[in-house]
Amino acid sequence: MACETQQEIDNFWAKLTADGGAPSRCGWLKDRFGLSWQIVPKALGHFMSSGDPARPDRVMDALFQMDKLDVHRLQQALTEREASG
Repeated sequence: MACETQQEIDNFWAKLTADGGAPSRCGWLKDRFGLSWQIVPKALGHFMSSGDPARPDRVMDALFQMDKLDVHRLQQALTEREASG
């Protein structure tokens, strides 16, 4: 499920993990019925494809450290690494 904002990610995450749902890695979770969902920001494709050819690796490194995806942390990891790189 692609979300416009962090608030939308947070809302879906809270609702789908409620009442017996379970978070997992990289934006994945299972709802209370055992169905799997991946909740991602719509901007993820942009983060992965524009500019620096090393960008996908930097984005994935940050993403692999998360359960629920955090848009701000993805952006921060990307710009910090570009600034220092």
